[in-house]
Amino acid sequence: MAELRFRKLPKTFSICRLAPDAPVPDWATQGDFVSVTRTTDELSLLCPSDNIPLEQRPDLTWVVFKLEGPFAFTETGILASFISPLSAAGVPIFAVSTFDTDYVLVWEEHFIKALEILQAAGHIFQAS
Repeated sequence: MAELRFRKLPKTFSICRLAPDAPVPDWATQGDFVSVTRTTDELSLLCPSDNIPLEQRPDLTWVVFKLEGPFAFTETGILASFISPLSAAGVPIFAVSTFDTDYVLVWEEHFIKALEILQAAGHIFQAS
């Protein structure tokens, strides 16, 4: 298993689902880390929880672990080596990949447990 360095992004985040043809709201694109994904089935929005209007804000909040890349497309098993220990311990995740790296979200209530699991698996937490 690969030893990975990772850090926690400073805010909490939420994930919203809108209709596939819904316009992307302005609040969904504000911040240092956002993800907008449209498919024929849905519009998924990931952004800082504070961005989302109260009437639309989900109850569930997430923390984001950023894997310190970049990783070449030829490197395999990067994400799997990070999420496998979490999966084995029953910690739900949501993953987002970019050109350079991967981001793994865990429920805020699982943050400490996830951090302990990842460090026990040999991954290196870098405090911000």
